[in-house]
Amino acid sequence: MKTYGAGRSAAGLRFAIVVSRFNHPISSALLGGCVEELEVRGAGAGEIHVAWVPGAFEIPFAARALAASGRYDAIVTLGAVIRGGTPHFEYVCRAVTDGVRETARDTGVPVLFGVLTTDDAEQALARAGGALGNKGQEVALAAIEMARLRVSLRMPPGGAG
Repeated sequence: MKTYGAGRSAAGLRFAIVVSRFNHPISSALLGGCVEELEVRGAGAGEIHVAWVPGAFEIPFAARALAASGRYDAIVTLGAVIRGGTPHFEYVCRAVTDGVRETARDTGVPVLFGVLTTDDAEQALARAGGALGNKGQEVALAAIEMARLRVSLRMPPGGAG
């Protein structure tokens, strides 16, 4: 069996992070965890670019523009959509999920989904550096792996020519 490699070193890779300002304390905590993980794994501060958007609904637009630029090995999306008493939650979640998926599919650039969808703020805080860890860190690691895998997939499995 031959396997396609997907390393966990961010050295030499460039990342864009799209972050929603809405639910700012949660988004900021996710961003902090994401950047920390990228840097611990070797990404230089100058290789991590952040684009703030007003809300989660705007994330796919910025992610697509950044992916289409050809400057990045992976795009990370971060934010939080918290359920309220109206159907707005479902509409926003669907739009963001579909937009991120379509961006990755259409551009061929890994676009990682780090948008929390929770029932309340306490659940979101628990996933943004609280009791359940920091999903920003997890999505950063996934971005590194997918960026490395993208390069690996251009060669035969196992790296043999």
